[in-house]
Amino acid sequence: MNAHVSQGSVSQGGWPVLVLNADFRPLSYYPLSLWSWQDAIKAVFLDRVNIVAHYDHAVHSPSFEMQLPSVVSLKSFVKPTTHPAFTRFNVFLRDRFTCQYCASHEDLTFDHIVPRSKGGQTTWDNVVAACSPCNLRKGNLTTAQANMHPRQAPFAPTVHQLHRNGRLFPPNYLHESWLDYLYWDTELDP
Repeated sequence: MNAHVSQGSVSQGGWPVLVLNADFRPLSYYPLSLWSWQDAIKAVFLDRVNIVAHYDHAVHSPSFEMQLPSVVSLKSFVKPTTHPAFTRFNVFLRDRFTCQYCASHEDLTFDHIVPRSKGGQTTWDNVVAACSPCNLRKGNLTTAQANMHPRQAPFAPTVHQLHRNGRLFPPNYLHESWLDYLYWDTELDP
């Protein structure tokens, strides 16, 4: 189908679609589970998702018109992973994008609590987010030798902990139709 868009132009990266699991929770919070509008429409035609909400824009061909979905839910429940992947991004997310030595949010890298040269492993329990100046200052020393101690001990987070931290860093773009499906399990103001 050659799709054309009414009411303005829809770019390849425009009109993102929030993807919910079959229980109407986002598949992930950070990064937020988003698909392109093209992938969402393909999933609709393959009968893999239900459209929950629409944008005020449509795609059309000579014989067909469809409003662009803004929120879809999967028809089949996808069991969330219980153990998050050990990645640089997830270390930063666990540590809330904050240097564990000086609380800076700039120029982040990661630091081995026990340096690799002293037998330290690259694992959840030995790696923390650190800004480049602190990482250079600590160098090849242990935290005791450098007299630099992390604000929190490194740990292997749960998916729930990463999702909770991810909610502290909302994406740059939140469409109003998404708000009913995001953060619904956070405490309400009195």
